[in-house]
Amino acid sequence: MIVSRRFALTLFSGAALSAAPLVALAAGSGSRRLAFEHIHTGERLAATYRTETGYDREALGDIAHVLRDWRTGEVMEMDPALLDQLFEVQAKLGHGGAVRVISGYRSPKTNTALAGAGRGVAKRSLHMQGRAIDIALPGIRTPDLRDAALALKSGGVGTYSRSGFVHLDTGRVRRWGS
Repeated sequence: MIVSRRFALTLFSGAALSAAPLVALAAGSGSRRLAFEHIHTGERLAATYRTETGYDREALGDIAHVLRDWRTGEVMEMDPALLDQLFEVQAKLGHGGAVRVISGYRSPKTNTALAGAGRGVAKRSLHMQGRAIDIALPGIRTPDLRDAALALKSGGVGTYSRSGFVHLDTGRVRRWGS
């Protein structure tokens, strides 16, 4: 069944999003599902982005739309390895709810503006390549989220305890923050 992006966003919003655990499959199995709630746009999406036969291009497009630069509206394809990291972190924590998105893709224009405003933004941020995401998981403490991400030993993990979120990326393995 082919579902439009607008229909999928409507279908999976509100009560439908929180009605059932969304990380139903063990990490390592072929099929993977994630749910997102973007704090700036209010958009929600639940999507099976990987099936037994591979990544679902339509679902990846829907995810890219929700994770777009909310300031400019620009969309960038997100690195599927980043989604796999996120799936693994949720599975490790037994978290079945939506990922609260603070920042997904960030356009060069937005990144330059944030860096210039002294917001602690890297000039060559992996957000601009669709390889980074800043998240929180409702019901999960920031240090626990950080520890689960670090345990994967894949990519960068930044902790922003005062703001209550963790940065994940598919760059080299490194860590920063409190």
